[in-house]
Amino acid sequence: MAVVDTGAPAVHEHIGDRPLRSVTAASWTALHALLLRDLVVLRKHLWEFVLRTLIQPFLLCFVFLYVFPKIGQGIGGHGGAAQSDFATILVPGVVGISVMFQGVQSIALAMAQEFGFTREIEDRVQAPCPIWLVALAKVLSGAAQGVISAVIVLPIAAVVHAPGVQAHLSLHWPVILTLVPLATIAMAGLGLVLGTSFEPRNIGLMFGFIILPITFLGGTYYAWTDLAAVKVGGFSWLQTLVLVNPLIYVNEGMRAAFTEASHMHLFVVYPVMAGFAALFLWLGMRNFRRRVLS
Repeated sequence: MAVVDTGAPAVHEHIGDRPLRSVTAASWTALHALLLRDLVVLRKHLWEFVLRTLIQPFLLCFVFLYVFPKIGQGIGGHGGAAQSDFATILVPGVVGISVMFQGVQSIALAMAQEFGFTREIEDRVQAPCPIWLVALAKVLSGAAQGVISAVIVLPIAAVVHAPGVQAHLSLHWPVILTLVPLATIAMAGLGLVLGTSFEPRNIGLMFGFIILPITFLGGTYYAWTDLAAVKVGGFSWLQTLVLVNPLIYVNEGMRAAFTEASHMHLFVVYPVMAGFAALFLWLGMRNFRRRVLS
């Protein structure tokens, strides 16, 4: 297996009068090629990507915002106003959970296949670039797909509701343009960590023990501020416990970006999400290198 030493200095060599590319230039060219390959594959399977992205958010909004009001089963309270408040909470949460699942599906599940029996990943790590750059290409590709999924899901989730129920959206573009890319990188990094930590035969355990708790304790169906009511002896234990969940910051950030609903302060959301992104990237690249060289 041909692997470029990541510690090698970026030097230039010459053959005759024509200089060769530096190691750095060759690495970034390879990164561009890896990203282009993933985008070409995505374009060829665009409808599969769209259906995979839409099915869960559509069902969530259809059941909670259309079916339940139609049958008189209120969520978050009875009456159109209460149901609209719940819709305002749910729609950004649906966007956040879509970003998370996109990172898991596009990276973690792909890693299970590429590290499996076929060892497809070996074709990529033989590219003329450091191993960590191959992992970075996976994360950037997953993050790009996460951005696309957010663009697709938000308008669909905003219009799937029963008459009299409406999500009150308010787009805050500075937050959208900065927080959504950060969230997609963090969730793509989580996908890389999970994909390189679980053996292909244990993917089911990943969903049962990792993805489900993250999903249900990630603030998709409720705002983090509302968890203050869950107390033991005056201590809001659940509101404190969920702070270890990266999805809670994604969903709270989405509420700040798309609504006027109460949410966690952005002075907390941004640095913590950036910290999770850095942690996941470091762990994922370390695990990726170990799996490749094992």
